[in-house]
Amino acid sequence: MMMNKRIYLSLAAAILPLVTLAQPNAAEYKKRAESIYRLVWSHYRVAKYNGLFLENYPSGRSDSLNYFQGESVKEKEVSFLWPFSGVFTSTNILMRVPGLKAKYKPYQDSLVTGIEQYRDTLRQPPGYQAYPVRFEKADRYYDDNGLVGIDYMESYFNTHNPLYLKRAKEVFKFILSGWNNDAGGGVTWLEGHNDQKPACSNGMATLTALKIYEGSKEHYYLEQGKRFYNWMYNILRDSTTGIISNDVKLDGKQNRIFWTYNTGSLIEAAVLLYKFTGEAKYLAQAKQLAASSYGYYSKLPHSKALKLHIDVPWFVTVLFRGYEALYKIDHNYQYIAAIEHDLNYAWQNSRDKYGFITKSWLPDTKQLAKPKWLLDEACIAELYARLYMLKTIK
Repeated sequence: MMMNKRIYLSLAAAILPLVTLAQPNAAEYKKRAESIYRLVWSHYRVAKYNGLFLENYPSGRSDSLNYFQGESVKEKEVSFLWPFSGVFTSTNILMRVPGLKAKYKPYQDSLVTGIEQYRDTLRQPPGYQAYPVRFEKADRYYDDNGLVGIDYMESYFNTHNPLYLKRAKEVFKFILSGWNNDAGGGVTWLEGHNDQKPACSNGMATLTALKIYEGSKEHYYLEQGKRFYNWMYNILRDSTTGIISNDVKLDGKQNRIFWTYNTGSLIEAAVLLYKFTGEAKYLAQAKQLAASSYGYYSKLPHSKALKLHIDVPWFVTVLFRGYEALYKIDHNYQYIAAIEHDLNYAWQNSRDKYGFITKSWLPDTKQLAKPKWLLDEACIAELYARLYMLKTIK
């Protein structure tokens, strides 16, 4: 989920005329969220393994997956942890929709069963490996574990089950085991590889710490969240674009690749720090990151049918989370409106015969015919559920 987790998108290939879309009402957003979620659950779930999913649908197990350290690997019998987390997150967001908590609680229970199959307790401290333990021993990525921590805290907010808070704290302990003072601090990408300090690992660690603080009010986690946040803002923020670089090498040189989610995670973290501390600098930094990211991604080459450059749908979803958190403070809807427009264009124009959306959010013929990645589809349910709540909950 960082420099080597490359998903190359051919966005510039489809130059389409500018389209003005009629904005659906809130009820339609709820309908779309539940519809795509049902499709994901019915098509990707692997019946023989409770709580686990396919990597792609349709699954030919021939796809090369390029989001790991080193060489690519072939698609396997079930998905890796990263795409699995997209289903877990969307479930937790749907549970926040008024009237839907009881409906989606059984799905959450199934996902907890699923995610625990990635938990490795043989290596200490315990952490979650990239592929279920029952199949093989696999690497443990710190960014994956940050996602587990966030998902468990969102589950805790929904249910107040103390086990979920306990699991999130355990995950954070594992992430902290990857911290060292090279490049001024931060954690690496995966256990045992000290070659770079990426935004993905540190951004998700920041959010894990801050959400644990939100749920537990233990000051230790607020201080750890500040430590991660300050390191990212000071070390990874690019002085030219004002947004977050992909990683920093141990010699202090930034890798100036700018995925949408890396800035998105820090915007959300800045807003949380402002809420928890009342310090105006965090709100100012959130606004700066939001404005800079919007300016950057709206100017990158992209289809005229869209308002923003879409790198990876889930990455854009993480950026949306940051914009959403800031909107609830400053009520500036501009940034959310751009993603909302592009998502609606994708829904109306870029779905395949199964109802799944292309990775570019464009009606590209080749992409329409290809199998769809679990992470690209699960996040659509999350986005529409978030939009529904923004439109209806005051």
